[in-house]
Amino acid sequence: MSNSLRNRVSLIGNLGQDPLIRDLENGKKVANFTIATNQGFRNADGQKVQETTWHNIVAWNGLAETAARYLKKGREVAVEGRIVYRTYEDRNGVTKYITEIVLTDLLFLRSPKSMTEEE
Repeated sequence: MSNSLRNRVSLIGNLGQDPLIRDLENGKKVANFTIATNQGFRNADGQKVQETTWHNIVAWNGLAETAARYLKKGREVAVEGRIVYRTYEDRNGVTKYITEIVLTDLLFLRSPKSMTEEE
């Protein structure tokens, strides 16, 4: 099995907010945003249920610049990247767990209706 397949995830979803862009002291740029994926299914009673899952996305350098320039809340995108798990302690000493997708590829899909004039 190829190493590129060992930790790879592909998602299609809509941005939950505009990306948060930061310039780091080491000269790197990072963008953070979330996307929502939706999946429909029928429950045991036969009722249609829509389930939304939120994913934390991290983009670095060139991809961060692209995100800053073109991504807005509501925009539909396809993302590909690798899953990263992090932990940290908050101010109260409580361990927090974070799951993120570190972006390796980004594809623009449909824009929200309010953006159609810009494209």
